[in-house]
Amino acid sequence: MRKRLSTTITLAITLLLAACGGGSPSAYNVDNTEPVGPENRVIYQMNIGAFTPEGTFKAAQGQLARLDTLGVDILWLMPIYPRGATMNSPYAVMDYKAVNPSYGTVADLKEFVGAAHGLGMKVWLDWVPNHAAVENPWVKEHPEYFTKDAKGQMIHPHGWGDVFELNYQEKGLVDNMNEALRFWISECDVDGFRCDYVSSPTIPVEYWQNTIADLKSKGKIIEMLSETDISNPYNIRIDSCGFDYDYAWDYQGDLASRFGSEGTEADSLKAICEKFMKASQTIKNRRMVYLTNHDQNFNDGGHTLKDFYGDNRYALTVLEFTFMGIPLIYHGQEIGDPDTLNYFTDAKVKWDRVDVKMKNMVRVLTALHHTQPALAADAPVEFLASDNAHVLAYRRGPVVVLLNLGADAGQVKVADIEEGTYAKWLDSKTILDGPLVIATHLDAASPMSLEAKGYEIYVKQ
Repeated sequence: MRKRLSTTITLAITLLLAACGGGSPSAYNVDNTEPVGPENRVIYQMNIGAFTPEGTFKAAQGQLARLDTLGVDILWLMPIYPRGATMNSPYAVMDYKAVNPSYGTVADLKEFVGAAHGLGMKVWLDWVPNHAAVENPWVKEHPEYFTKDAKGQMIHPHGWGDVFELNYQEKGLVDNMNEALRFWISECDVDGFRCDYVSSPTIPVEYWQNTIADLKSKGKIIEMLSETDISNPYNIRIDSCGFDYDYAWDYQGDLASRFGSEGTEADSLKAICEKFMKASQTIKNRRMVYLTNHDQNFNDGGHTLKDFYGDNRYALTVLEFTFMGIPLIYHGQEIGDPDTLNYFTDAKVKWDRVDVKMKNMVRVLTALHHTQPALAADAPVEFLASDNAHVLAYRRGPVVVLLNLGADAGQVKVADIEEGTYAKWLDSKTILDGPLVIATHLDAASPMSLEAKGYEIYVKQ
């Protein structure tokens, strides 16, 4: 059971700082924290078939204590339904009220959810509303449930040959889909849904408005994540639907395409961040931020964090957890995202290939995100003036973040930093050895040293 360390970890650090008298690093515990509020949570994406060698609910349940120690708050399970045989895609659903038999049974899922709840974690299922497997029994039993072209043929959306597009003009289809959503809430006590391809032009806005309102009206708190960037002008119609979170899709795309391994200039990264902040102000929901997920990791030839971001992957991981939004960890990301994972075959996470530096970083960043109210999903961000063109500096309440994107070590003065005593929570120069905290005096006149591609996080005392 996760200990309630969120309100005591700061006190523990304060005592460590007092004990060391300032200036001497001390180890501190960053595990088993819980969030100070709902917007300080962390999401974890899990493919049941890939998460353990066994690929079952029961085996994954046996690993929940580890995720609890890390500080995971929400488990998003990739589609758990029986799959169509054409490509074995988890997004080609055969039965919306059944589970993939290789994963276990509905009863096993119910037990998994209960165990997660016992550890303080919520569980979201991946919902696939736009299309169903070409082998789905509805194709023969209810052909009216599918959209058709001018020749009366069922449509493969985006040319995906293993699925047919569903028809939301058909009341029977709508009733069946909503019944299935309610089934998972009532039968397995799930807490929400990540909804696939919400930007589909063939799913009416009214469907989402009515369905989300209905699911949220039954007394249980249900949360909904939209797999689209609602701030994008093409998707702004979805802003009225009632989703709690959307993907910061364009933000991740900008980071990957314009600030991958070659990015070095702080102003370039700042521009991407400012664009994200401005876009986020135009919509009602909060944002899920991410550097990778199943699509980024496997599709389009496959890209690990290293493939996408090179040596910038560490600094950008700091950005993910401290800048804005509710951060996502894709399974394996907490050990460095060591390999691409074919989710059609449930390729296994290679848990033996650990990037210790990344593992320690994610532990610290999760604890920091949990325990600092200023890091809530939409709390204000203030950029700080830096005299080094490669260093991005920003502040959120008492939390100060420095990211050196340059290929060389360097010094930096931060002109508008508030003078005082800070606890240094994270330092790229020492994190390989584990979490360390050190009391530090910061002021605008004194330079700070950052290693190449380095980062530091301070919390004012």
